[in-house]
Amino acid sequence: MVQAVSQFMSFQEFLAWKPETGRYELHDGVIVEMQPTGPHEQVVGLLNRKLNALLDQEDLNYFIPNTALVQPLGFETGYKPDVLMVDRAALAHEPLWERKSVVTLGRSVKLVVEVTSTNWPDDYARKFEDYEAMGIAEYWIVDYRGLGGRRYIGTPKQPTITVCQLVEGGYRTQLFRRGEQVVSPGFPNLRLMADQIFVAGD
Repeated sequence: MVQAVSQFMSFQEFLAWKPETGRYELHDGVIVEMQPTGPHEQVVGLLNRKLNALLDQEDLNYFIPNTALVQPLGFETGYKPDVLMVDRAALAHEPLWERKSVVTLGRSVKLVVEVTSTNWPDDYARKFEDYEAMGIAEYWIVDYRGLGGRRYIGTPKQPTITVCQLVEGGYRTQLFRRGEQVVSPGFPNLRLMADQIFVAGD
């Protein structure tokens, strides 16, 4: 669930205001309080566990921060993805990382995941466009309850994982449903069935 706070802020004001507890995003200057449910957190927990195991197994120089924000440059916007995997070496070029743990360059991000809830239009439209424009190589939309519109997940509506791969500046999407193995372009050795993710949210 999400709740908007009616007070316009710049991104810098938002960083200064943002409390230590709670989860907040800034959408075009409007503060949005994110209120994830228990099942949502179960799905996020599974994804973090599986992806961290893969990073350890392949000894990759990437990691998943707990509180980092993604800011599309030039916008009064900042997102707190459900899963954000960053390239440790690339952070040297991030202007806000050292002081504020903010990522602004798409090349710093190896994978971003949004787990849908009642604000699913943000994941399928707003964030899709912003992550694509930033040049983030891979974006997953994990719709474990099949909430998204039919134009995104088809008919009949059902739990769906949308994997978006950046190809020549635009996202190419592939849908995964029950009984299918999720294929990650950036992590071909990942072994993860869509059902594992859907069951985590039950």
